[in-house]
Amino acid sequence: MPRSTLIASLTCLAIATNAAPGAVARHPAKSQPRNIAIDDLGRPPRPTPPGPFRFSDTALEPLAWSDLDGWTQDNHSEAFATFRASCRAVVGHARWGDDPRPLLPVLADICRKALAAPPSANARSFFEENFRPVRIYKLGDTAGFLTGYYEPIVDGSRFPTREFTVPVYRRPGDLVPPPGYQKGQGFPNSGRATRRLPDGTLVPYYDRGEIEDGALDGQRLEICWIKDPIDLLFIQIQGSARVRLEDGTMLRINYDAHNGFPYTAVGRVLIERNEVPREEMSMERIRSWMNAHPDQAKELRDQNRSYVFFRIVGLSGELEATGAQGIPLTPRRSIAVDKALHVYGTPFFIQAGLPVDNRRSGPFRRLMIAQDTGSAIVGPARADIYYGAGDEAGKLAGRLRNPGMFALLLPRVLDPVVAGTAMPLPTPRPVVTAKIPAKPANGAARPTAPKPPLPPVRRGRIRWHA
Repeated sequence: MPRSTLIASLTCLAIATNAAPGAVARHPAKSQPRNIAIDDLGRPPRPTPPGPFRFSDTALEPLAWSDLDGWTQDNHSEAFATFRASCRAVVGHARWGDDPRPLLPVLADICRKALAAPPSANARSFFEENFRPVRIYKLGDTAGFLTGYYEPIVDGSRFPTREFTVPVYRRPGDLVPPPGYQKGQGFPNSGRATRRLPDGTLVPYYDRGEIEDGALDGQRLEICWIKDPIDLLFIQIQGSARVRLEDGTMLRINYDAHNGFPYTAVGRVLIERNEVPREEMSMERIRSWMNAHPDQAKELRDQNRSYVFFRIVGLSGELEATGAQGIPLTPRRSIAVDKALHVYGTPFFIQAGLPVDNRRSGPFRRLMIAQDTGSAIVGPARADIYYGAGDEAGKLAGRLRNPGMFALLLPRVLDPVVAGTAMPLPTPRPVVTAKIPAKPANGAARPTAPKPPLPPVRRGRIRWHA
């Protein structure tokens, strides 16, 4: 796309409203008078169009549906079911009115249509009539990046035994959330969490090494015990797990909080130490290396100082893991995205070549729905694909580190062209008549006002002022 066209498109997006940056079209607040009919110039008020849709350091390139390779072959009904699953949460989020992003209210309007649509509705037509594909990528990097995640299934016990020695902890009472946390919201997956001492002083929380060495022993925080610290590390990376207890009960646990340290990928550490070639890196390769080097495994785990705490969730053994949006995920339809940029429920069409099994890769052309997030998922074209639960899902997800093309499905009301038609016309400039002195009859020059005298030159010890 020519740079001038792209700039023009972004400019249309940025000026699509007279409201302040970040403003959203909402119902008038109760404190605002509702009987205003005209403004000071006698004009009726115009409806407020949606605010500007824009991300910093991000390119947006409008596409046609025909530009999406594999769009017509996708299972749109399956994608529509996943989208509808997000819609009640989207509508509820918009009703609170605490999110200034312009995409949320218009996405909520589309969600109301989806919830009201009959089962026989044409899913492909619904998406094409309500959205327009827009390629999105970080400036200077046209390729997005895809990874995968899954829900591990491991054996465990409610009590410590010789076999089950690794505790899974719930959130400690002395853990203080990062600044900006609001009660009632989920614990942020990033930011500096701290520990409150008895005298009220806030200090950094214990890191992974300290916790594995017993910093939390005796606080009765254990949800259950599992066999392997490697399993715990992977469960913390994935954010959820199914723990099969000794009596056959399936215990479901999900992310609840973290200790405030940034996530460090142990696979990257192995690559930088020349222990594993980059092209061979996978979760299976990490496990194999740790099992082959038990005396160095803890030191490697300690490089990732981040530590995750869990809570028990009331899900049956058949339901999929719950994402950050609060709804069960759909394998190969749900993705985790950067929640600071994207609104949960946003559809993306992704084109990539991804692993099909343990040996082969193939084309991936699918409509995905943003329903989760992760601390390592940062950027406009960055996603983690949910593959389901169990070892087979883990093998595929663990191999996934691939580039991909991201097409965000932008609501048509935020389309650059449609948004441009909603822009109010500028106020006409007032006509100002300048009074020019008449030219003297004898041809003499017009009188001019005397110029004020220049200030005197002052000298100082430091510098001269003229």
